[in-house]
Parts: sequence; structure tokens; C-alpha cells
Amino acid sequence: MTTTHSLGYPRIGAQRELKFALEHYWQGQSSETELLATAEQLRRQHWQDQAGLGFQPVGDFSLYDQVLDMSVTLGNLPPRVRERGGELLDQYFRAARGRSATDQPGQGVAAGEMTKWFDTNYHYIVPEFTRDTRFQLDSRRLLEQFAEARAQGHRPKPVIIGPVTYLWLGKSKDDSDRLALLDRLLPVYGELLDTLAEAGAEWIQVDEPALVTELDEAWRHAFQLAYHHLKSSRPKLLLTTYFGQLRDTLQLACELPVAGLHLDAVSAQPEAGQLADWLAPHKVLSLGVVDGRNVWKTDLNRVLDWLEPIHARLGERLWLAPSCSLLHVPVDLSREQNLATDVRTWLAFARQKLDELELLARALDLGREAVHEALAENRRAIDSRRHAPSTRNPAVRQALAGLSPRDGQRQSPYAQRKPIQQRRLHLPLYPTTTIGSFPQTPEIRQARRQYREGTLAPDQYRSLMEAEIARCIREQEALGLDVLVHGEAERNDMVEYFGEQLEGFAFTQGGWVQSYGSRCVKPPILFGDVSRPRPMTVDWIRYAQSLTDKPVKGMLTGPVTMLNWSFVRDDQPLSETCWQLALAIREEVLDLERAGVTIIQIDEAALREGLPLRRSDWPSYLEWAVDAFRITANGVRDETQIHTHMCYSEFNDILADIARMDADVITIETSRSDMELLEAFQSFDYPNDIGPGVYDIHSPNIPDADDIVALMHKAAQRIPPERLWVNPDCGLKTRRWEEVIPSLTAMVTAAARLRQEALAPARDRCEAGVQ
Repeated sequence: MTTTHSLGYPRIGAQRELKFALEHYWQGQSSETELLATAEQLRRQHWQDQAGLGFQPVGDFSLYDQVLDMSVTLGNLPPRVRERGGELLDQYFRAARGRSATDQPGQGVAAGEMTKWFDTNYHYIVPEFTRDTRFQLDSRRLLEQFAEARAQGHRPKPVIIGPVTYLWLGKSKDDSDRLALLDRLLPVYGELLDTLAEAGAEWIQVDEPALVTELDEAWRHAFQLAYHHLKSSRPKLLLTTYFGQLRDTLQLACELPVAGLHLDAVSAQPEAGQLADWLAPHKVLSLGVVDGRNVWKTDLNRVLDWLEPIHARLGERLWLAPSCSLLHVPVDLSREQNLATDVRTWLAFARQKLDELELLARALDLGREAVHEALAENRRAIDSRRHAPSTRNPAVRQALAGLSPRDGQRQSPYAQRKPIQQRRLHLPLYPTTTIGSFPQTPEIRQARRQYREGTLAPDQYRSLMEAEIARCIREQEALGLDVLVHGEAERNDMVEYFGEQLEGFAFTQGGWVQSYGSRCVKPPILFGDVSRPRPMTVDWIRYAQSLTDKPVKGMLTGPVTMLNWSFVRDDQPLSETCWQLALAIREEVLDLERAGVTIIQIDEAALREGLPLRRSDWPSYLEWAVDAFRITANGVRDETQIHTHMCYSEFNDILADIARMDADVITIETSRSDMELLEAFQSFDYPNDIGPGVYDIHSPNIPDADDIVALMHKAAQRIPPERLWVNPDCGLKTRRWEEVIPSLTAMVTAAARLRQEALAPARDRCEAGVQ
């Protein structure tokens, strides 16, 4: 019989139980015992959901992040975390979230750097290395979960991140070679595998997604060294790759001494047949035949067409799985009762994807006739979506065909625009601003919920939102910020809010996925051509501007981020969908300008995460992605200042493309990486204004003005002060006002000191009588 298994399962719970348990624990409202009890209940439910599979994954569940879990397993928490002592769980969350010295004097700790997991919207905590790093096994988490699963009658398959990918994911804090640590790391991996074997593990899933990236000879050699070292381990190793094709590493992956190999056959279906030919006859081939990253139903008949010949050759050596962990999709479609009937029939969430997997296995083992009714129903759903009129809008397609290069060009170059904008805005040196959102209090969320449910009248809702906007404006004026925002009280999410007002999107009630830690998002489902029926933000921004003489930014989400943070249609090129989004948001930009808004920020937080995993594929993506931003932004007059924002990604290697976006100001994350990004400016002369984020909003730590000044001094060594802005590294939606006010006070204080320093030479010359 065909073996089925899962690479991982959503861990937040169908109703976000993990999110709420974590936040209650962090706020001191529940105990460690209660948190761990919730985690155990969730694992029990998740294994039960997967009980029909041949194996159930163990170790995929995490209280925060699976990469941080691996760092704990390998004894590699940062020294600044370990030195503070305390219980392991306290150290774990200290590494993930930091610790505020204000809350606990003498105990302040910076959080670990956070960045995107390959090209997904999931964030992981970056492992930290130095040349002195040593590793020490702590297998308690895996052993306890393995024992739990066995006691509940399951057949557990432990899941770990492989040694080479673990090093690949991390960063050296002293410029030493990460690969030099492999010799120290491998004995600990060997000990871990033996420990799991002693506990009864038959198979161990070793995730090595770095194999789908471009690897130089040193990293290729590292794979050979690692798996020849580990080949004597007792359990069978299933080497797991996902998110892309193997291409030039396909032969390397085939030849590694492991018992099985997993291929993401959604991304790399042509390689499935090649692997079936090349893989040694004693090895298992696991094929990811159900998309673990998107929500569309699998075309089961089409999959069987290419899968049946492989099954005929391999027999029981063929295993079936989702393409990757199901972490990236919502838990259960059966809870969604408000979706349009046709759209709902096109979808499959995590539980439904496991049903698809088992149906494919039955079709292979018993023949299609045994499941012909289910296959016929699937075909009807696939055909319904393919021919649905709601997915096509002739007017949108005509507008797209009429685009010209002129639509992506500003009237004048940046050097000519800047003085025009300065005469209009009168901003000081080192102008201060925030990224857009302010705290989303329980009262705000309750008002939005009541309005959505129809229990709060539209005029009452508007009054409550305007009161919150007025509060945000008052607080910013009191702080002394230079460019204000309206606070985004009316917005549930930076993508969902806009998608709800655009044609072509559908929305779930509970389609939550984890972004990082307890942070969950509910991505819209982009199923059809995109258009904007009416203005989306103009009234809110106009109201905010009426309350102050300072400029208030219009706040929009850019087309690339809308694309990358949605469950996007897979029946046309991504570029075409992105350009449709660009045209719709361009209309909003022009309406804001007509309403007198002087600064418009178009966030492209997800620009880099859409990059293909292989550098050779970058140019085509960056060409259409940057063009989409330019279409969105560049229809305005010279005096309108365009901002954009990017967060939590590595940007050093695409600075030329970011410069080509031609935004007047870019605000960008740099705080967790200690301004590491700015090193790139030594070799690249970024031409426009930039605001390097000076403090980390994803941590409860309150920044110190001295630290902010020091960070800006680093920035000023590479970028002229007259082109530097001072801002946090991201929006403040997830923080409390009690954290926001002192943090922004420190930021404004730092900016004032920087201005004084800049003016001091001129003042000294004046006092000395020098003209």
C-alpha cells in the first residue's frame, strides 16, 4: 500500500488557541503549566487530524518557531540569553522576543534577528554563530513529544532541520565561516539520531530545503560530508526538500546516503520522473503532490495522470505527502460558512489536503474506479473554477493592455523633486515619522467586530474610529513627530483591509496562518481579476489631516505585498495579477493626491520575499515587481512625496532594484541586525532618502535614546544626514500604548540631539566669527 505522511501541520489551532495561550502567558495571566497543557491538547488534536496517514510528524509543533526550537535542541541559544540564566522556557522566549530592561532592570536582552523563511511569509529566529560556538544536545522536547504520540497510538516520525540547512539559515556574528562549525555540529546530530532511535523512531524526517537554492561548491561538499558522517545512524533518514526544484543539486540529492528523498512535486513535477529513474532501488521516493502553500483544490485527475506511471515503477517505494509543511495554510475549511458557494468549492485547507492525499493513495492502490465519485466531484470543482465568469473582467484586461512605459515614470528625477517637496513640507533635518499603524486596542477590535456583525451602526462606528484617529494625532503632536499618520484604527490587516474593498478577492472567517510567534494573519484569497470600485482610504486620511497642520501620510499597501501576502490565483502569471493590483492602487494614489495629501506611503514589505530561491531567476521577478510599484506610485506630481516601507528581509543584494523603484523615501528594517544593511551602502550609492529603522517594534524592549543616536551615527557614515529619516522599523499595531509612548519619546529625543550635533559646527563657526 502507498504510504502517506505529512511534513508538518498548522500549530496555532483551528481557533488560534496557541496564540491566545501564549499571549496570556506573556502577560502574566496564566502559568507555564497552563501554557504547556494547551500545547499538549493541540498536539493531541493535530495528531488525531493526521491519524489516517502512515506516519504522523513529531517536532513540527513549536511554541514560537521551529528554527529556534532546533537552536535549543543543539544548545545554541545566544550567549546574551544564556548568561541571564533562568528556566529554559524563559530563555527560549527571551531569545524570541527580547526582554525589556525597563520592565526588569538589569535583565534587558535584545531579541534574536528575525527574517523570512525562504520565500514564505513565515518568520524564523536566525541562529547566531561565532568561531567559538559549541553545540550540546538537549533532546527533551523531541523525546517528550515522541513519547506522547506513541502513547496515543500513533506512528510518529520526528522532524528536525538538517545540519547543513541549519548552518545556512544562520548568521556569523564575527564574520567567521559558518561551515567551519560543521565538524562540531555533526557529532551532536549523530547523538540526536541515535537518541531518537533508542526511543523507537523508525524514520526521521531531516529537512534540507537549502538544496533547492543555488549552492557553491563548499555548501555542496558540506552536504556530502554531513550525510556520509550520519549514514551510520540507526534510524532511516528521509531527506526532505521543498519550495522549489532541485535542478543542479538533483544528482547530489540522489547520491546522498539516506533511506529516502522528498521532492516538492508541486513546484518540481518534471523532476519526479527523473528521480524515479535515478534513485537507488533501496530508497524511498516521497512526492509532495498536494500544495502545502496555497488553498486551491488539487486537480486530482491531472496528478494521477503523471503519478500512476511512477507508482507502477516504484510500488511501495513511493510515498505521498503535501509539498511542504501545512504550516502555511489555514486549518479547516469546514468552519467557513460565509464564503461564496462557488469559491468555497474551489478550496482545500490543511484537513482537506490530507483528505486529498488519502484519496490519491487509494486511487493508486485500488484503481481510479474505486474512488470514481470523489474524482468526478473534484473534476467538477476544477472545471467550475476554470470557466467561472467571476474570475475574468474584460475592462481590467483592456486597461492592462493599454499600459505604457510612461505610466511608470515620475515627471522629474529625484534630485529635482526633493527641493520642490521641501519647500512644500518644511521638514527639519532628521525628520521623524512612524511606519503607519498605532496600537490596536481591545476597544478598536471590538468596534470593528460589532460593525462587521451589524450590531454597531455605521455612524457610530465612524464616530469611534474618528475618535481614535484624533487620539493618535494628539499623541503624535505631543511627542513632536514631524510627519504623522492616522493610526489605521479602521484596518484589520494591511492586506485584508484593501482586499475587502477590491473586486477579485474572497475572505474567510477563520483562515488564520502563523506569521511568527503568536502573530497570525488571515490572507485574502485572490481568485479573480482585480479592480477598485471606489476610494478606500481618502475619507479617513482627509479627516486626520483636518486635525493638524503637520503633514499626515496617506497609507497604502503596495501591489507586490498584496500579491505575496494573499493566497493568489495560480491560473495566470503572477506578473499579470500584480499589474492588475498596481492599476487598482494607482487609482487610490491619484485620489489621495487630488484630496490634498502631500505624502503617500505605499508599503512593499514583501518585495524581497517574492524573490525566486535561485539568484539566476531574480532578474525577471524584480523587473515586473519593480515595474508594478512604479505603475502604482509614479502618476503623481513632483511635489507629492512617495514613501515605501520594507521590513524583515535581507536587502543588501537588491539595492539597485530598490533604487529603481524611485520612491522619494524608503523606510527599512535595520534594528535587529544592528544596521547591518547599511554596510551595502559602502559599495552602492543609494540616491534617495532613507529611514533605517532605529528600534525593533517586534520586541517589548523600550529603546534608549543613546542607542538610537549611535545607530544613526552609523547610518550617517554612509548616507548624508540631509537624506536620513528617523523611524521605528515597522508598524506599532501589535504594541501597547504603554510601550509606544516611551519608545517614540526616545526616538524624538534622539532626533533632536542629532539635529543639535549637525548644527554645532555652524554655530561654532559663527561664535568664532568665521563667515
